[in-house]
Amino acid sequence: MDGIQIKTARMGDLDDAGRKAVVDVCADAFKMPEFYDLFSFLKPDNLHVMAYRDAVLIGHTVVSTRWMQPEGLSILCSAYIDAVAVASAEQGKGIGKGLMQHVASVITDYEIAGLETGVPGFYESVGWELWRGSLAGRGDDGLIPTPEQTGVMILRLPKTPALNLDGLLTIEDQKARIW
Repeated sequence: MDGIQIKTARMGDLDDAGRKAVVDVCADAFKMPEFYDLFSFLKPDNLHVMAYRDAVLIGHTVVSTRWMQPEGLSILCSAYIDAVAVASAEQGKGIGKGLMQHVASVITDYEIAGLETGVPGFYESVGWELWRGSLAGRGDDGLIPTPEQTGVMILRLPKTPALNLDGLLTIEDQKARIW
């Protein structure tokens, strides 16, 4: 990752140009225009981790505080990772790995980390584990089963208790999405 700088910023600290650069990288990486609405789902305290080459944004991810509960344990303060993206011209050069390693170093105050992905092998290569058990949301009226959900992964952090990856894992329902 020669010549790559990784920086962090709270969403509220990103100016319009910074937000546009984040959206452009995500839309390019995923080939999904839905990312142009990304900032309507985020909160001002979300932490953005960004990779730059020569002051040009080439990689991004965002950390949100969410509340996950592994079966048999209390609700855990969770670093939830979203919008992991590397510009298409920069993919395969270790940028994503560098971003995820940096994320792991800045979320150590959380009890656990989580994300949802369609490419679990990449995240396994940087220490994440696939949740093998059942998944559900926690809503006002109780559990919301998500049997169709796949690709939920966790990262054990210094404060993570012993886990049963084959048990139930729940997360709060955010109305617009569960996982």
